[in-house]
Amino acid sequence: MTLRQDMRIQRRGGEMPPCASSSQDAQTTLFTIPTMLTLARVVAIPALVGCWCSQMWMWCWGLFIGASVTDFFDGYLARAWNCSTPFGAFLDPVADKLMVATILILIGTVPIPAGYFAGNTWILPVTACIIIAREITMSALREWGATLGPEAHSAVAVNALGKYKTSSQMASLILLLGAKTTVVSPWEALATDTGLALLGIAACLTVSSLVSYFRGLWKFMV
Repeated sequence: MTLRQDMRIQRRGGEMPPCASSSQDAQTTLFTIPTMLTLARVVAIPALVGCWCSQMWMWCWGLFIGASVTDFFDGYLARAWNCSTPFGAFLDPVADKLMVATILILIGTVPIPAGYFAGNTWILPVTACIIIAREITMSALREWGATLGPEAHSAVAVNALGKYKTSSQMASLILLLGAKTTVVSPWEALATDTGLALLGIAACLTVSSLVSYFRGLWKFMV
């Protein structure tokens, strides 16, 4: 019996996940299921923009929630099935940043609709600028750190502050988008105020995490 036949038998018997027939296959296969989920997140961005411009709030909200769900499952499945790929590792953070930046720009184009800051026109654009500027700076830092060796590269690895920032950011955007839908509109003011509070927390964590990364790399800068 060949090695490949043995792998097929193990897979049918449930001993091996569906997209990780071998570590070599996992590395050479470009479009695994987790990577397809990540690509779906990228493809959803133009659709989400179209829904926003057409004032199809429920579709816009649903697409963003769906994208958030795939953000969890692509990483989980890649680890569980041992089918991480270099392309997937590159695309996942890019898809996240593109989706978040798009939503931040869209919600910043209109005044805050309800709640304590109703009618305000500068809070969302300023917050969007802070978060997007941080992401651009972090991308440059990680690229630069990778050229300096393992120690510098590990200094800009994702830390707890970055994870908390991401969680509060996603929750805030779900609430701010949901406030426009018929499902959440009865609690529009509450959803908007809570979303703004979480977005403010995300912005603070954004700055804090960036400072933390700079501290880790400072010895390489001087």
